Amino acid sequence: MTPQFEYSQNVNSEDVLRLGNILKQCFIDLGENESYINRIGVENLRVIHQNEQVVGGLALIPMSQWWGGVSVPMTGIAAVGIACEYRGSGGAIALMQHTVKELYENGVPISVLYPATQRLYRKAGYEQAGSACFWEIPALSIQVREQLLPVKPVVPINLEVFHDLHHKQATLNNGYLNRNQFMWEGVSKPLEKEPLYAYLIGEADQPQGYIIFSQHADKDDTILRIRDWVVLTTAAAQTFWSFLANHRSQIDKIRWRSSPVDPLTLLLPEQTAKLKHISRWMLRVIDVVKALEKRGYPKKIQTELHLEIEDDLIAENNGKFILSVANGRGEVTKGGKGELQLDIKGLAPLYTGLFTPQQLQITGKLQGTETSLDIATQIFAGSSPWMADFF
Repeated sequence: MTPQFEYSQNVNSEDVLRLGNILKQCFIDLGENESYINRIGVENLRVIHQNEQVVGGLALIPMSQWWGGVSVPMTGIAAVGIACEYRGSGGAIALMQHTVKELYENGVPISVLYPATQRLYRKAGYEQAGSACFWEIPALSIQVREQLLPVKPVVPINLEVFHDLHHKQATLNNGYLNRNQFMWEGVSKPLEKEPLYAYLIGEADQPQGYIIFSQHADKDDTILRIRDWVVLTTAAAQTFWSFLANHRSQIDKIRWRSSPVDPLTLLLPEQTAKLKHISRWMLRVIDVVKALEKRGYPKKIQTELHLEIEDDLIAENNGKFILSVANGRGEVTKGGKGELQLDIKGLAPLYTGLFTPQQLQITGKLQGTETSLDIATQIFAGSSPWMADFF
């Protein structure tokens, strides 16, 4: 731990003002600092000082994330900013290391962030763990016409109408957030003062999905931007596309967030939907035992995985562990053969299933016996992890 920095969990009004100015300079598109900080809550801000001067800070977002059909407590890290005159001083890594230690002391299993630079966060034990993707399709190319379900507007927009539907979709997708109030408010916050439109897919008493979107024009095209969506049935998927196709007279392109391999595109007659952008968010296993025990696993597998883990920041994460899996849940005990060796960074993409154990071994992220690699492949199998939210 870098000694010349002082980490503060209790942030006073002067610290908030200084941090707000730092974040405004760091993040040109953060929006109104006061509004953002009010939504985050001052109690979730952390700052780091040097000689009583605020060097930088970050925001904690307590929530949870779906892994193996189980919601695992997770703390998101957002708005990490260092004053420009202190950049390169070691303040950023000191801030992150203190934060990770605090999260461990508070019993947090995992933490997730969107990196501006991977090198910094890897020093704190984070690694690539899931995808954030933007897709685009020309409206004229959709060519799905039959609308199997009614589509009804939600006016005014009441986000509570969508909570249960989002929950049902989230349980099926590794990496999805179990959204808290802060994240739901982000869904309804207008972009560039664009009005939002929300529609339920299906009958009002038994909806099968929804879509929330805005529309805008740039110098070349008119764009329909899907802010949030849920599709739970085949009929809802068909209706989703036919509803969007009906905008073709006024809309040139449609953009949405989805997984790297979007199953919705299987309903399109041609491969006209294109993956326009993909980036990776990062995860850190804060507490090895809690993280492995709180996620879900394939229900019909009963086996043991013998791990040996290195963590240069959290001493309690070091050593040999046996992960016993049965009936969809895991139990961790100390000891074992240590047949699968990896550091805390290598554990992140294994835990999430972003890469297979064999791929992680080829890239030097772990080493294991053939048996341990096969067992790890079975228990961490699942849908490719992705997230529809940004924080």
